[in-house]
Amino acid sequence: MSILKKSVIASAALALPFAVSANSKLEKMMKDPNQWVQQSGDYAGHRYSELDQINKSNVGSLKVAWTFSTGVLRGHEGGPLVIGDVMYVHTAIPNIVYALDLNDNQRIMWKYNPVKGGKYPGGETMDRVISVMCCDNVNRGVNYHPNGTIVLHAADTSVIALDAKTGKEKWITTNLHSGTGKYGVSASTGSGQPFIIKDMVGVGCSGAEFGVRCNWTQYDINSGKRLWRAYSMGPDKDMLVDPNKTTSMLKPIGKDSSLKTWPGDAWKIGGGSIWGFYGYDSKLNTLYYGTGNPSTWNPVVRPGDNKWSMTIMARNPDNGMAKWLYQMTPYDEWDYDGVNEMILVDMKVKGKNRQALVHFDRNGFAYTMDRASGELLVAEKYDPAVNWATHVDMKTGRPQVVDRYSTAHQGEDVNTTNICPAALGSKDQQPVSFDPATGYFLVPTNHVCMDYEPFRVEYTAGQPYVGATLSMFPAPNSHGGMGNVIAWNPTQGKIEWSIPEKFSVWAGTLTTATGVGFYATLDARLKAVDVKSGKILWTSPKLPSGSIGNVHSWEHRGKQYVGILTGIGGWAGIGLAAGLEKDTDGLGAVGGYRELSKYTDLGGTLMVFALPN
Repeated sequence: MSILKKSVIASAALALPFAVSANSKLEKMMKDPNQWVQQSGDYAGHRYSELDQINKSNVGSLKVAWTFSTGVLRGHEGGPLVIGDVMYVHTAIPNIVYALDLNDNQRIMWKYNPVKGGKYPGGETMDRVISVMCCDNVNRGVNYHPNGTIVLHAADTSVIALDAKTGKEKWITTNLHSGTGKYGVSASTGSGQPFIIKDMVGVGCSGAEFGVRCNWTQYDINSGKRLWRAYSMGPDKDMLVDPNKTTSMLKPIGKDSSLKTWPGDAWKIGGGSIWGFYGYDSKLNTLYYGTGNPSTWNPVVRPGDNKWSMTIMARNPDNGMAKWLYQMTPYDEWDYDGVNEMILVDMKVKGKNRQALVHFDRNGFAYTMDRASGELLVAEKYDPAVNWATHVDMKTGRPQVVDRYSTAHQGEDVNTTNICPAALGSKDQQPVSFDPATGYFLVPTNHVCMDYEPFRVEYTAGQPYVGATLSMFPAPNSHGGMGNVIAWNPTQGKIEWSIPEKFSVWAGTLTTATGVGFYATLDARLKAVDVKSGKILWTSPKLPSGSIGNVHSWEHRGKQYVGILTGIGGWAGIGLAAGLEKDTDGLGAVGGYRELSKYTDLGGTLMVFALPN
């Protein structure tokens, strides 16, 4: 063992008692339904509120309680935090953070803008950073540490620690590089939430569409010092995997498990972005996240499984060492990023109690896994339109691909048609919620298919590296819309009920103790639903803009509130957000979602609802 490794481990050991204490305090705060202290509500990602003031009999009386304009007109993903009597609201680029005093009519206590003189902390201009954002100027929210720190992961990859009381900078570190000229690094961006565990904050990265080799990086919350970094692909030492102890499908992955699955040095620009919502089990001391697509989108130039893109990773957060890995889409040919959230639920699966992990992948399959061992328990389609694979082989864990929909089999410069789902998946980043009473997941989905034509493209550091032309459209032979909200039974792997929507449902859902669930739509409505039956209980008046944010709930001075961050954009709304016109622009989304402009327009407003006094 090197001196460096010994010193890092020794430092971690010395810091452990306070770190555990900080973690315990944060978990205690997560259990307080009056607050919303983490983007997913808690480490398990349940997005469930124990508040019971709003129920099935009175939800129809919800009224607008107050609103807050962010002053930014692009896609607003994620959602606010509520810490005590203060709400923290974030925006799309330029990534402003507001602190609102809930005791004083939402007075702005402080406002922080990381862009100064037109530049981000890493030195790149805001215009440059916008130019390399894949799918709109989104950010998925800030997070909180109980030492009084709000952490922002800005678009230029800077990780910024702010004093929660004053908004003053505590420290800033720039994670990667959003400029040009650095091989396998340039054009990196930050859109995912910063994830806080103990006295550490971890961030992923975006940039697979520019040939970035992405990674997860862990920082010290007090100093901003980098603790470890684990790449999505490459040599074992870069990935922080142990060939003999790290497993996949319950077997050791072996030496050079990633390198063997890439042609030449293609792994150096291999993608594998990490930008979704994550999970953590404090008893198992395990961090869970997913990696995205391999670069480029043209599969012909990178034959092999391209490990470990498209993978669920389970790691020790203290040193980054991988415990187990599961690749959902080996040799991705469709851009089915594996970045969606990891939900941790203890439940019975096939008659046996399991510490489970549930993951709704972009590829259209919902996976239930043993989160301690990495054993695959269930893998079933959660959208009936999915056709690129017939099923997942439960012995090998591999999807059984249909040649008709294989873009590699059909070949370069060939337009493979009617693939379901489209590249944006049966579900993208919009997180699900879990209802413990029924055991159902409330899932916002995309019901969208595509035509996909791969072509050859050369890599240049900091420039687009996509290599495919896409067109998107509603799933054929269905209800004609582009989305559904479903109740998913994870133990049986089946849909219990489904609500059709005209457009994809791109906002994160919420479940509550009274059996009332909430979701928001691209055409600008917030809806309440009976989680058990699927009956719509209430629909809001028209919101100022369509929503790609996440519904959340809190209580203040004895009243329960439900909030939704509105502001159309994201991949589905990129045509509106960026003023794009060509059907194949926006990586194929512009044509598919063209009608959105008839129902909504740009905005950036937090809408808050409550029952009348």
